[in-house]
Amino acid sequence: MLKKHFICLLFLSFSSLIFAQNTITIKGKVIENTSKLPLESATVYLTTVKDSTIIDYTITDKNGNFSIPTKKNSQPALLKVSFITFKEYVQQLDNLSASKDLGVISILEEANDLNEVVIKSQAPPIRIKQDTLEFNASSFKVREDSNVEALLKQLPGVEISTDGKITVNGKEVNNILVNGKPFFGKDGKVATKNLPAEIIDKVQVTDTKTKEEELTGQAASSDEKTINLTIQEDKNKGLFGKFTAGAGTDDRYESSGLINYFKDEFKISFLGASNNINSVGFSMDEIFDSMGGGRNMYSSSDGSFNIDGQQFGGGNGITTSNMIGLNYSDKIGKKLDPSASYFYNSSESENDSRSRVENLLPEDKFTTASAGSTRNINNGHNVSLELSYKIDSLTTLNIRPNLKKSNSRFTSRATQNSVNEFGAALNESNSYNNNTSNRVAFENDLYLVKRFKKKGRSISVNFNNENTNNQTEGQDLSTTLLYKDAAIQTINRNLMENNDNKYNKYSTSISYTEPLLDSLSVTIGTRYTWNNSKDDKGTFNYDPTTDRYSIKNDSLSNYITSKTDVMNPFVSFNLRKKNLSGRFSLGTEVTRFNNFSNYLNEKTILNKDYVFPTMNGYINYRLTKSKSVYANYRYSVSIPTANQMLPVINISNPLNTIIGNPDLEPVKRHNFYFGYNNYDYATRSGLYIYSGGSLNENQIVSSTVYDSSAKRTTTFENTGTTYSSYLGGSWQKSYKKEQHTFKIGFGLDGDLSLSKGLTNNQSYEAKGFSLNPNAEFSWEYGEILTVSPSYSYNYSETEFKNYSIDGSSNYKHIVKLETTSYWPKHFVLGNDFGYTYNSNIADGFQKDFYLWNVSLGYNFLGDKLLAKVKVYDLLNQNVNATRTITPTAIQDIENTVLRRYAMFSLTYKIEKFGGKKESSRRWGH
Repeated sequence: MLKKHFICLLFLSFSSLIFAQNTITIKGKVIENTSKLPLESATVYLTTVKDSTIIDYTITDKNGNFSIPTKKNSQPALLKVSFITFKEYVQQLDNLSASKDLGVISILEEANDLNEVVIKSQAPPIRIKQDTLEFNASSFKVREDSNVEALLKQLPGVEISTDGKITVNGKEVNNILVNGKPFFGKDGKVATKNLPAEIIDKVQVTDTKTKEEELTGQAASSDEKTINLTIQEDKNKGLFGKFTAGAGTDDRYESSGLINYFKDEFKISFLGASNNINSVGFSMDEIFDSMGGGRNMYSSSDGSFNIDGQQFGGGNGITTSNMIGLNYSDKIGKKLDPSASYFYNSSESENDSRSRVENLLPEDKFTTASAGSTRNINNGHNVSLELSYKIDSLTTLNIRPNLKKSNSRFTSRATQNSVNEFGAALNESNSYNNNTSNRVAFENDLYLVKRFKKKGRSISVNFNNENTNNQTEGQDLSTTLLYKDAAIQTINRNLMENNDNKYNKYSTSISYTEPLLDSLSVTIGTRYTWNNSKDDKGTFNYDPTTDRYSIKNDSLSNYITSKTDVMNPFVSFNLRKKNLSGRFSLGTEVTRFNNFSNYLNEKTILNKDYVFPTMNGYINYRLTKSKSVYANYRYSVSIPTANQMLPVINISNPLNTIIGNPDLEPVKRHNFYFGYNNYDYATRSGLYIYSGGSLNENQIVSSTVYDSSAKRTTTFENTGTTYSSYLGGSWQKSYKKEQHTFKIGFGLDGDLSLSKGLTNNQSYEAKGFSLNPNAEFSWEYGEILTVSPSYSYNYSETEFKNYSIDGSSNYKHIVKLETTSYWPKHFVLGNDFGYTYNSNIADGFQKDFYLWNVSLGYNFLGDKLLAKVKVYDLLNQNVNATRTITPTAIQDIENTVLRRYAMFSLTYKIEKFGGKKESSRRWGH
């Protein structure tokens, strides 16, 4: 019942906020002074008289009319009207306590007499251009030497969470471009963390589109946003960058550098980093550089960073990493638009871990304790290219190839033992593994789109391929003891396993779109996909007479191929109005699924044919310029994998034998999402609600049987319906008074899930529930001090059916305090303090710890050089102990972490632009 009360409270709390409105309306009509014709798409906005802070804004419609709903305010305000080539119109309003009709506003064109001095009107802070929201960067104040992330934090409706996630009016930003091109990947973290704010001219926000939607001009089907950063014209010619190098105690070190050369459309950037402090090296945070923890967090929970499918950083233990990156973009002539990036990364991670797992059974349970050490060495290359060629004014060809090549070596030593509830031994093992792998992957997307003179009519052709070749070699030295009643069974292994895995996928589609009405069109098309995989595994036992691995082990060798052909004809209806867009698609998926295996000289052919419907759709309704509702739904069918169906006995793990089930049926999935976003510019407050989930019919689950030694035999079965769902929301508000700026935010989200399976031939259920409230506060005192405390509470609970226990729960408290001081002049002092408490973690694992990072920096040589002393984990208390509750087990794990070290670093800034430097442009409106 506790879950239901929390969810009801969530709905009621947000519902009351939605309807708690106290607004007035300022309206009028804008015309040209000379022709007296209405002026469409002029920006009309309200600012405070005192400091020109934006209160609210809108644009005029095709009749020149505008209407600004805004909060009541007794303070005087300025109404401004701005349009390109026209003089800015300004009218003072004594207060905003009642609705006002300003009547007809006539604005004048800019003078264009060659003998007359032209005084250009100031660009408005915010402008709307069709579907683009544009911020004028010079209207928003940031500290000198700030990065783009600091600028984004000042923009109305833009929020950046503690883990680096950027949202605009509550919608997540998943694509960041620089002058319309990717900058070291579309994720954009490299751009926001490293590019200086002072070079930015405009910040443009649009709906994220697929490449096909972008080229055909269709409405975006996603609920996510894209940010495009445009560079100032005088800063678009020059050289700029930063270099950091640091040395610390315990042989810790860090270094990073970014150098950029821009010349109009030609841009090239070089990025490099090397460290042994678990950092990806991309961040040039002015407080902590690459030091992790505290404010220097990344979107992934393990601290990793992903660009175009290549992972940097992350993992457990202590990592030494090196990285080199190159980014290029240009425009050649009027037709060819190329961009490219290259990354090389190498890393070496070492980790010692221990764990305790409580395995749940219908009648009882047993506990497995393990300890081990690992070493992981990785090297990788990633080359991405995008070519966009305009064949003519209506036809565009876009090609996006990507090549990845990597090799790795992984070694591990581990011991484990399992005991029953009375402490009697069930099994134990010790092992040494040494694995190497070489992987090459090539992907390519090709789009050819032709638009016709009739608006909305287009034809689109797409071709996509994925080709992967992964070869691994693994040495396994292990001894496993199985205690079966009075007997002991010993399994000794000294073998070498060679795997040759290949995967090829080719997909092509053609679609034609025809407008039916001004706002309605239909798309008909078909998509064909062919994929083929091969898993060739050969295992050889050690031969002491030849000192080689040459004796074939047939029981651990197999050969599997799988081929899938899918034909998917479809029809879509597309709706696109001023404030409403949507799409509804129906189709049929015809699948031929052919599988082959050769195991112990027994050949098996398993072929299946399926015909299923496909359906998906979305709707996006914009109630106002910053209030919208979005929903989507997708029905799909997932067929089993070859390994789940073929009767190959996998005994790679001596404690778990896996065998396929040829009678498995496909899984039917229903996925849904709903989002409500409302940002109020007048009060600088935003309310966001979201919900989503997946309902799975005929879910494929594991069916596991344990013998008396806790050795498992696992196969797969179809069960009933399972689901996973989430519901959440957040509210933020900012308030400014004189030199004080306050920001406050609250969030609450929860998850509900139902998992099923079979253990010892008995079905079980696991109902999961989690609740995660959080609160953030920030106080900025001018340019001198920032104080940001935050708190989050994570509660998780799982109820079990047909297990020896009824349920388990765990909660975690996380408290943080971040402070930054820029006083006295040239000094910068940063403190990141955090406390984490883990409630029900097992005895022998530390439940809580403090993490305190400190940094003191000094700027000199005209602020071109910054010297810093930093201390990580000042109290020397950092630990990495976690509890995870799964449908079948309760697991506690502890891994190696970085402990206290000090670092001295120097950062040097280079800035040489073709135009004049405007050092004061950021310090006022």
